[in-house]
Amino acid sequence: MPGDWTRQLLAMVVIAGVLGGAPPLVRAADCPAAREPRISQPTLPLNIDKVKAQLRAYHQDAYTGDVEAVLADALSFVEQRAGEVSKPALVLDIDETSLSNWRNLEANDFGFINDGSCDRLPKGPCGFKAWIRQHAADVITPTRILFNAAKAKGVAVFFVTGRHEADRDVTVRNLNQQKFNGWDKLVMRTDADVQRTVQDYKTEERSKIAAAGYTIIANVGDQKSDLDGGFAECTFKVPNPFYFIR
Repeated sequence: MPGDWTRQLLAMVVIAGVLGGAPPLVRAADCPAAREPRISQPTLPLNIDKVKAQLRAYHQDAYTGDVEAVLADALSFVEQRAGEVSKPALVLDIDETSLSNWRNLEANDFGFINDGSCDRLPKGPCGFKAWIRQHAADVITPTRILFNAAKAKGVAVFFVTGRHEADRDVTVRNLNQQKFNGWDKLVMRTDADVQRTVQDYKTEERSKIAAAGYTIIANVGDQKSDLDGGFAECTFKVPNPFYFIR
């Protein structure tokens, strides 16, 4: 039996045939090749302090360039593809894709502290909930460039984030402060949605966007769980060796 993505493509072909001509369909092979981050293998014997030092060195020396390369690929594809489909859409993740939480990560020495205050920056500890509510995350500039280019081409932009509704106001404020202006929708998890994986949640939300008639020409995120599950023509993964979300 065909999967959801296959069914979506078949439906597009049928509709196009009825209207008199099938649009070009993007195959995975037509998408820009995935880029690998320029980070070396951990030094052996494995030691947590050495790994942390390596992550800091990567962030300082190569991370920005790696992000720029991925977003340049996405920009080129979106600008070329936008005029070829009806109702094109771009889906963006927020954390470590559109906004950077590096100051929180660095203050916590790469540990995750969910609760507690965040009033000693640049030193830690810095609770993530408190950090988010400071709406102080920094812009990831190449993503904002992509965002503005997509809007200029008439592409609808959807933020689909793993953040919860309780943080909607501070998230909107942070996006506005970093000049992400004119997005179409911010999709957030309900406060009660704590059991599903991020991948399941984001796949469902992209399916809703597709069901509303949009063609998601590009989906950009820093986690595989942002991107896997279909309902997008091409996916673009920005590097994030600092943490993993399922």
